[in-house]
Amino acid sequence: MNSFFNGHKSDRLFLDEGEQGRAMHAASSGGQRLLKAVRSIALLLFAGLFGVSLVAPPSGNALAQPVQSVDVTSPDGGISVNLSVEGGRAFYAVTYNGEPVVSRSRLGLLFKDSHAFDGDLTIAASETSSKDETWEQPWGERRLVRDHHNELAVTLASTAGPARRLIVRFRVFDDGVGFRYEVPAQKAFRKVAIINELTEFTLQPNSTAWWIPGREWNRYEYLYNTTELSAMGRAHTPMTVRTPNGVHLSIHEAALVDYAAFVLQQKRPGVLHADLTPLSDGVRVKTEAPFTSSWRTIQISADAVGLLNSDLILNLNEPNKLGDVSWVKPGKYIGIWWAMHIRERTWGSGPEHGATTSETKRYMDFAAANGFDGVLVEGWNIGWDGDWFNNGEIFRFAEAYPDFDIEEVSRYGLAKNVRLIGHHETSGHVSNYESQLSAAFDLYERLGVTQVKTGYVADGGGLRWIDDKGVTHYEWHDSQFSARHHLKVLTEAAKRKISINAHEPIKDTGLRRTYPNWIAREGARGQEFNAWGTPPNTPEHTAILPFTRMLSGPMDYTPGVLDLLFAGPESPNRIPSTIAKELSLYVVLYSPIQMAADLPENYSKYEEAFQFIKDVPTDWEESRALVGEVGDYVAFARKKRGGEDWFIGALTDERARNIDLPLGFLDSGRKYIATIYADGPDAHWESNPFDLRVYHREVTSTDRLDLVLAASGGAAIRLRPAAP
Repeated sequence: MNSFFNGHKSDRLFLDEGEQGRAMHAASSGGQRLLKAVRSIALLLFAGLFGVSLVAPPSGNALAQPVQSVDVTSPDGGISVNLSVEGGRAFYAVTYNGEPVVSRSRLGLLFKDSHAFDGDLTIAASETSSKDETWEQPWGERRLVRDHHNELAVTLASTAGPARRLIVRFRVFDDGVGFRYEVPAQKAFRKVAIINELTEFTLQPNSTAWWIPGREWNRYEYLYNTTELSAMGRAHTPMTVRTPNGVHLSIHEAALVDYAAFVLQQKRPGVLHADLTPLSDGVRVKTEAPFTSSWRTIQISADAVGLLNSDLILNLNEPNKLGDVSWVKPGKYIGIWWAMHIRERTWGSGPEHGATTSETKRYMDFAAANGFDGVLVEGWNIGWDGDWFNNGEIFRFAEAYPDFDIEEVSRYGLAKNVRLIGHHETSGHVSNYESQLSAAFDLYERLGVTQVKTGYVADGGGLRWIDDKGVTHYEWHDSQFSARHHLKVLTEAAKRKISINAHEPIKDTGLRRTYPNWIAREGARGQEFNAWGTPPNTPEHTAILPFTRMLSGPMDYTPGVLDLLFAGPESPNRIPSTIAKELSLYVVLYSPIQMAADLPENYSKYEEAFQFIKDVPTDWEESRALVGEVGDYVAFARKKRGGEDWFIGALTDERARNIDLPLGFLDSGRKYIATIYADGPDAHWESNPFDLRVYHREVTSTDRLDLVLAASGGAAIRLRPAAP
């Protein structure tokens, strides 16, 4: 099919769309047939003049509207997107290396009290453009990111009813596709209530899918299912599939700002609907024109590793809006946190209270002695007594318990170059939190606190807010309400040069590019489930996360618990790893802030392993996924930002395996000393998780490392340039 307009634009095809719609509405059936005939002739003339591809539908009606079609390809030509209008309805399809990966799928928007974009549409204009630039991250998994894409913006106009226009904008990269809806300013959409989208992703139903349930009580904190796609239930994104011929796709979204997130609802086998998360009154999005949706994203690769090396999500976000963000600091921290999860300390006040002045100073001493930047303190503020899961209205975010002198611990830490990391658990009571937001951040700013961990546990039904009439409402964590709330917290924090690490958050969609103080978030089953979860995390969990949740952005997984059998060898709650695998998580699961999550006293028992935790950085010049298969194994190499050292993390699921790693990423002609933290010969996550072998080897870029990984084992490697 020919490229629509060959890059040129037309704003008017036949009659004015509004005039045509009114005429057709008023006409008799004979008049309607005449108008349709005129329209068909006009379409054919238009095609001859401008090269639009018009395909007559397989029908005996010679006056039926032909199919309009327009295409755009990726810079390397491997990915092609087609948008078509057939019978007044809009569709798209995606091919990869000539093979369909997303078959013909619906496009459109539905409104509560306005005419929908679901039919009676025609292609009114089309524009194409290209971009190839490199931009720099202030922090990240790589410093320089290339944005290379071709763009197609198609204006769809109504042919019946009120005049209205919708732009569907596609950006096609070598690693996938992003598209979004843009509704320009126009009479028909001054204020609108979106009740859903028609957006579909039609995939091969016999593909393999890795997914977690969407829009359930525990948000994103589920173990992943591995099923045939046709057996997938309602799913959160990112959701990853492998087609029968081995192509890997991940469906997600980017730049979720003032819109509802979506889950994937399987309408028919392989036909996935982008089901927008509703507000408490059932409306999905409340807005007014002009407005845009978030980007719907499809990352595409010939293999699993290609997904891991994609920058598509970041590239679809707007550049930094905060200006100078040199105050956003990556680093490593410890915290009064794990002791609560294993029930040695309590969040609430009392004899076992964890957040005391003396205990915080002890942690700060340990941090200073071992090169950690901060100490997270949970449970310091009033509100943790009683059922804090469901009593979020009692939290006071600027009032400490009597046994925690926040002024003193802040001063004490800063004198040792260790900052207090703030904590705001809301239990989902957003009204209570927002009413205290300014006072809470003002306190932290005065004390020199530059990072805050927020929490939205909210097991009582969702995010809670109270309207002007005193009526309580509950909202989903991925609703438009939540998107607005998180951005409010983020921008208020930025005014005080504070970074946010959100737990129980809205999904990550790459907004760290636009707001670099959104330094990390949770949004998946993390380490704490090993302390008390039923069941705890599985050995394959951390072999699935890189190919699913981690495609959206950094995760504060909180690795580094080396006391793997903390609850005793017979307890079902344990770390489902060998000690080498636990070290590998610092490289495999990217975050600019990484926690050494274990109790300080436990690290003295494992000094050899602890050395890697102290050495590994959290900010990278470059990152490369080397090998991997979803849920089986994975290996990453990352180069320290501002340095010459490389670090490798490799891990496997419950199956022991050998991994062959090429070292071609190293500087050619240069020798490196590899310090390798590997599973010992008898290591096994169940029977002998502490068997660790540390050894050294000289390597160059022409060498390969053959790593022997135990069952649920791993390897962590530091490569330093050898002395000349």
